[in-house]
Amino acid sequence: MPRHRLLWAATFLAAATTLLALTGPAVAAPTPTPVPTPTAAPTTPPPPRPAPPTDLRVTAVTPTSVTLSWTASTGGLSNVVGYSVNYYQAFNDIYWAQPVDNVTTVTVTSSISPTRQYTFSVFARSADGQTSTSTAPVTVVTPAVSTGDTTPPSAPSGLAVGAVTEAGAELSWSPSTDDTAVTGYQVYWFDGWFTSVLVGTATGTTFIAQSRPGPGPRPSFYVRAKDAAGNLSIASNLVAAPVTTTPPPPRICRVAYRTTTEWTGGFVAEVTVTNTGTTAVDDWSLAVSVGGDQQITSAWHATVRQDGPNVTLTAAHWNRTIPPGGSVTAGLTGRWSASNALPVSASLNGNPCTLA
Repeated sequence: MPRHRLLWAATFLAAATTLLALTGPAVAAPTPTPVPTPTAAPTTPPPPRPAPPTDLRVTAVTPTSVTLSWTASTGGLSNVVGYSVNYYQAFNDIYWAQPVDNVTTVTVTSSISPTRQYTFSVFARSADGQTSTSTAPVTVVTPAVSTGDTTPPSAPSGLAVGAVTEAGAELSWSPSTDDTAVTGYQVYWFDGWFTSVLVGTATGTTFIAQSRPGPGPRPSFYVRAKDAAGNLSIASNLVAAPVTTTPPPPRICRVAYRTTTEWTGGFVAEVTVTNTGTTAVDDWSLAVSVGGDQQITSAWHATVRQDGPNVTLTAAHWNRTIPPGGSVTAGLTGRWSASNALPVSASLNGNPCTLA
């Protein structure tokens, strides 16, 4: 090997040895310590709820009791220990609950009265404190009597509102049936909360019903059928009670006001009142509200008085009666400042008139 190459190699080896001495041997980078993932605290799932009882049905009914039966509930970590019978009376806001043991039949007597409509449901209770969902509800109506005919008529159906007039709303429905005979129908008004009022009876399937004022949010009507024994059916569907208003009576007079002469600060006018009613008006008194700041100073064919904008004309003795279709005319003189506008209203003996 040439000498200069040997010198270069020796120099490189010496430099490397010096660098190694200064820095020391190579050390690998430390491996980071993994952060442990937090572990959620163990939870105990709630015990499963028991299955609801099924096949709730009414097996007997009297004027003051209802007997119910159902198929037992299953499920839950522990056995079913009892049931709760919940019920309410139709068109009322009171609910009752009757706890019972682990049975599948019960007779309810509390708050049960004749000819009332009740809805029942049942849910199960397990030993671990869980409850099931409720059964499908069942509805029953109690009979009027304990013996004889205890079967109620079927419920009226298809209750609907027809024409609404000032006399009221025309209700109609499909007829009920009965094992003996339906003798009539009872029509009720319900305020939507807890007040139910019998408003009338019908032998057929129509009725004119007047709505009533009340605090409830959804006033409505419903109908129940009645038989000879006094049994009442389950209620029909509800229909909203329309608002009926009594229209104002027809106006019996017409007033024509005409300014015949006007100048700055003064005027002459005539007022003609016509009886548009069917009976004569005796001892007439006409009240007129003027439309400007007129001040009446005199009148003829009537006496006059004024209180602010209200002018009252009273009949003279020779024109005190206005026959049907007849009219009388009175004259006025007066002064004005800002406006001599036409009257804004008029009434004859307290009855509003039409302004011509």
